[in-house]
Amino acid sequence: MELLSTESFAAMMALVGVVIVVAALLSGYIERSSFPQVAVFLALGAALGPQGLGLLNVGLDSPILRVVATLSLTLVLFTDAVSLSIREARKYSGLALLVLGPGTLSSAALISLLAWWLLRLPPAAAVILGAALASTDPVLLRGLLRRPDVPREGRIALRLESGLNDVILLPVVLIAMIFLRPGGAEGEAVSWGKLLLDLFLLGPAAGVLVGLLGVATLDLVRRRIGVRRDYESLYSLGIAFAAFAAAEAVHGSGFLAAFMAGLTVAALDVELCDCFLEYGETTGEMALLFTFVLLGASLIWSGLALLTVASLAFALATIFIRPVTFLLTLAATRIDRKSRFLIAWFGPRGLSSLLLVLLPVFAGVPQSARIFSYCCLVVVFSVAVHGGTLMALNRWKDRHNNGDGPQDGAPAAEPPAAIPAAAVVANAAGGGPAAAPEDEDVGEADESGVPAEADRERITVAELRRLWDSGEPVVVVDARSERTFLASDEEAVGAVRVDPNRPAQDAQEKGIPKEAWAALFCT
Repeated sequence: MELLSTESFAAMMALVGVVIVVAALLSGYIERSSFPQVAVFLALGAALGPQGLGLLNVGLDSPILRVVATLSLTLVLFTDAVSLSIREARKYSGLALLVLGPGTLSSAALISLLAWWLLRLPPAAAVILGAALASTDPVLLRGLLRRPDVPREGRIALRLESGLNDVILLPVVLIAMIFLRPGGAEGEAVSWGKLLLDLFLLGPAAGVLVGLLGVATLDLVRRRIGVRRDYESLYSLGIAFAAFAAAEAVHGSGFLAAFMAGLTVAALDVELCDCFLEYGETTGEMALLFTFVLLGASLIWSGLALLTVASLAFALATIFIRPVTFLLTLAATRIDRKSRFLIAWFGPRGLSSLLLVLLPVFAGVPQSARIFSYCCLVVVFSVAVHGGTLMALNRWKDRHNNGDGPQDGAPAAEPPAAIPAAAVVANAAGGGPAAAPEDEDVGEADESGVPAEADRERITVAELRRLWDSGEPVVVVDARSERTFLASDEEAVGAVRVDPNRPAQDAQEKGIPKEAWAALFCT
């Protein structure tokens, strides 16, 4: 294994620090403006690269790129799986099959045909490029999925697709790589059975086994001596990397193992899933942004060197193949028109595409550098087109709401005359409810119905009614986590949904008075 020199190691540590600092400082602006976060880090890489300050020069044969890309793809697949709501996937299984089957696979097939026809790529190379470019990037979609104005079904379809499509497209890439190696499929004919065994059985089985052992061990230690919640996030990362290593040790696919380990965790341990999403997802995002900085130094711009009429036509056609395919796929469904257009248009190509297409590069497969360059060209176009669309939507919304939104101190909506206790405490089994059942004694209240100081962390439904009857401004706030909120069809009657990622701003936009009592409904 090649070791970095002291100077190179210091440079890498400095780069990691820069990525984290820049991501933190710009997070608020990026969220408000919907400016593509990826574009910021591609620009940062370009500034540090050979055409900029000359502090960073990364080639396709760079060991640091291979390590970072492998870690990033492992985290992408594991995070995709662990973020899935099993209940949601079952409930919307028909929608998931539509977007993954006729949607994703048809898009991959059409892009492959275009690559073969316009770019004159060998069939196997075209299939790799098509599969990579059909991948929907969860990082680029994150800003869209957090928008409160995105319809529920559109949000669910995009989240299911971005969480599941890589595990469908990855085997396509791995199998197509065989046909590009010297000797092609004929040279591998005697080992096809072993290949399929390793790919579809040993790798996933290793992931499931590591996931089961990881959850069982954690549960045992939890009950015996306890585990700090913040360390459970790190534990999740350990499961992901252990699953990858276990599969590679038995010659399976470490990436498929990471996905299956995450899926096992999602199915068996909701607390660990939520804990991982609180911290581990941010860790994964930092790794992804770091990868974009490395690629932005010089590699991702390699696609511009191949810019011809044919390659430009391919890039533009690839952007618009998905909308046509998905609109046709979803035409017969009951999904509303706005959701159909959102699902069809927002399938941005990003890091997932680049990581998939880097696999044949790291394996030394012929034509892989050319495939990578064409993929980079489309990704740059996608960042500009889809990122620009999000910014345009955000500015249109700002202009549309200018002067119409609630002002500071505006009165909140009138609460209902009564709120059923069962509705208030629905979905509270997973954690302490903000409003307790009506007959539960959780503390004394004064004559106005206001709970005593020591008991203000919890409030009964009866106390809530007394506050309303006394004329106190009270708002029931649905403050459940995004994952719990989207996975549930139940809502507290009269509750106002406030985004837990931006509570103050969202409360102001919804006209919740600052002096009002807030009865939080959460899990």
